[in-house]
Amino acid sequence: MSNKLTLALLQLPVGNDVAINVRRAADSIRQLKVDNSQLQLAILPESFNAPYGQDHFPKFAEKVPEGPTCQALSQLASDLGIYIIGGSIVEREGDQLYNTCTVWAPDGTLIGKHRKIHLFTMNIEPANAGGVAFDEAAVLTAGSELTVVQIGQQKVGIGICHDKRFEELARIYRNMGCTMLVYPSAFCICQGPMHWELLQRARATDNQLFVVTCSPARDNMSGYVAYGHSMVVNPWAQVQREAGEGCEFIVEEIDFDIVEQVRRQIPIFKQRRTEVYAKARVDL
Repeated sequence: MSNKLTLALLQLPVGNDVAINVRRAADSIRQLKVDNSQLQLAILPESFNAPYGQDHFPKFAEKVPEGPTCQALSQLASDLGIYIIGGSIVEREGDQLYNTCTVWAPDGTLIGKHRKIHLFTMNIEPANAGGVAFDEAAVLTAGSELTVVQIGQQKVGIGICHDKRFEELARIYRNMGCTMLVYPSAFCICQGPMHWELLQRARATDNQLFVVTCSPARDNMSGYVAYGHSMVVNPWAQVQREAGEGCEFIVEEIDFDIVEQVRRQIPIFKQRRTEVYAKARVDL
């Protein structure tokens, strides 16, 4: 049985019309499947259906899975017989809003719903002279559940953007048997050059697995400018594929045998000294 998976990253532009954004994503995935019959998984960016921003979140929020974006992704997954990691949308539940990633099986079933655990807050000074300030927590509610989905033979851990800064989350996913982590990410351009690749390679080398991120295409005229550079990092912490800044699609074959090879050759998981760490009794 093959231990390989063909996936697509869709680094898409995001405008102000949800219907157009969702249609563009669906049409692009359909064409990628036509061009690549072996395609098994499509991954969309964070906030792929509407602009990312504190002012936009309440306006574009939808119910999950009843909303139109979820219904479109469910139908698309069923029509094409593929898995879809639906980037993220703003989910409305009662009077609370969440940044939520949905995962769809080839029969259109919702198999995962990840609410962003670590809400993005930054204040890069000086904010009034070229710095940047942003606070998701002013509008959104943090999720409190980990999300592991079965895609083919592999366990895949799901995070959203800022979640990848937290090594504890990635470690738990690895301990749960994950061989790939996927982070839809509208990573800010002000942090991108410093930390985008660094964080993904760090999570990959710490846990000896694949790390995959999918960003919106960069729009320098938008209020929030995403970095782009959607990326696949392998368990050796090497960048296997990387997009540029604009609208771009990556189709890549992932060989999960590499996970076992790396873990066998550098057996850090077996070498962990948890009894020593426990003596420190540090509040993690």
